[in-house]
Amino acid sequence: MANDTYNTISKPSKQILFKDKNSKFYGFAFPFKSEADLKSIISNLKKEYQNAGHFCYAYQLGTEQTNYKVNDDGEPNNSAGMPIYGQIQSSELTNILIVVIRYFGGVKLGVSGLINAYRTAAKMAIEESEIIEKTINTNYRLRFEYKNLSKVLRLLKKNKVEIITQSLTEQCLLEISVRKGNALKIYELFSNFYGVQIDEL
Repeated sequence: MANDTYNTISKPSKQILFKDKNSKFYGFAFPFKSEADLKSIISNLKKEYQNAGHFCYAYQLGTEQTNYKVNDDGEPNNSAGMPIYGQIQSSELTNILIVVIRYFGGVKLGVSGLINAYRTAAKMAIEESEIIEKTINTNYRLRFEYKNLSKVLRLLKKNKVEIITQSLTEQCLLEISVRKGNALKIYELFSNFYGVQIDEL
């Protein structure tokens, strides 16, 4: 894997079900961009699975520097969140949230049984997901006069640079997104282009 790519999932997975001694474990994987989304995802699941006892989860965010969080939601310490997180790590995924919902079946599973169940449900949720490779990008703002527009656009097209936003008046502003491996090359290209100002966002 190149050092400017990462793996994540394309869309929420279908619900999976793992059973052990009458306990049911429902697993879900979600693409995850920000901790701000956590509350709404969990509350939606709680509405749908009202009588479930535990909503355990783990997520990982970030590319070059990652942060993660695990939650056992009342299960014994490290018997749920960490086994879920372990599956995220072993699949080398990021920007992902995995939630496993448990309905207690009346028979205690013990800590090792719980670890196995949460780990298995998380693994199944990942297997049910479409894994995609994305590039780590650097964003720049280009500022230039309208007369340079066609030259700038030609260079961007030639180098396969994505334009995120554009404001084309007498003074043009473009926001561009460049794969990290090409970022220095693009920066130098426009730094040496007379009449174009380039700034990293």
